[in-house]
Amino acid sequence: MKKTLLMVTFAVISTATFAQNGSGFGLKAGLNYNKNGNLTQVIGDAANDIITGADGKVGYHVGFWGKIDLPKLYIRPEVVYTKTKSSYEVGTSTNDYDISKLDVPVLLGLKIIGPLHVFAGPAFQYILKNDLKDIELADVESDFTVGLNVGAGINLGKIGLDVRYERGFSKNEADLINITPPSRIDSRPSQVIFSLSLKL
Repeated sequence: MKKTLLMVTFAVISTATFAQNGSGFGLKAGLNYNKNGNLTQVIGDAANDIITGADGKVGYHVGFWGKIDLPKLYIRPEVVYTKTKSSYEVGTSTNDYDISKLDVPVLLGLKIIGPLHVFAGPAFQYILKNDLKDIELADVESDFTVGLNVGAGINLGKIGLDVRYERGFSKNEADLINITPPSRIDSRPSQVIFSLSLKL
């Protein structure tokens, strides 16, 4: 009886564990711990720039994903709305820098063992809005940028959990308007992303 019960329990757990395996699509949401690039104040010539790093704050994301399953690999494109926030010292005040963007990661994953998998791939990003509290900003250099996602995850039934690191490849700066000394801020992301996904 104990042996039968153990076998049934193992079968149920195995079925649930691999339920998110296979091709399909679903929803995802989670939290982002974000730090954007540097704030640079130009003092005289470029050799005298004062560079201030951002303090990271928590943001969030929601979106959709699809998955094409292969024997040991998978391809997973995602479309995600992301809201990030970081904080900068501007003059004598602390100002929050909010960015809203549309992210399209295209991930190549490798199944390691059981429900564990790792992945990496480019993340195409389109900035919808950027706002530095109480300070007028010029448009960023480019609304469209490319970054990198790398991470690991685990599938538990129709639920998936993953953690990833994202880094922008190049600077994407915007000038602060009517600020002395002249200053610019880099919207390039550097963030740790925690996601919960549901297979539909």
